Amino acid sequence: MSISWAYIYEHPGTDPVADRTVVEREGLRTLLVPVPDPAVAPDVAVELIDEGVGLIELCGGFSIVAAAKVAEAVQGRVPIGHVTFAVDSVPAAAVYAAAFEES
Repeated sequence: MSISWAYIYEHPGTDPVADRTVVEREGLRTLLVPVPDPAVAPDVAVELIDEGVGLIELCGGFSIVAAAKVAEAVQGRVPIGHVTFAVDSVPAAAVYAAAFEES
């Protein structure tokens, strides 16, 4: 039996199916899934569950609101994790986020 989980992250201009990376080793299947915009993440999460994913992690770049929309869309079918930054990392994360928004 294989255990499958996914990590969803934002990368503009990507296709969640064509641009995903899959790593399979020793009964564990990991999917790294880019989304072009957090607004499509809820639908992508539901599709991943339909493909057999049993846990989803969201990149720390997703806002709390975007993460909540994913959690709402999956309706408790799988656990949803949301990577967060330690308090001492918040200033650097804000600088990165601003640069990301400008690009």
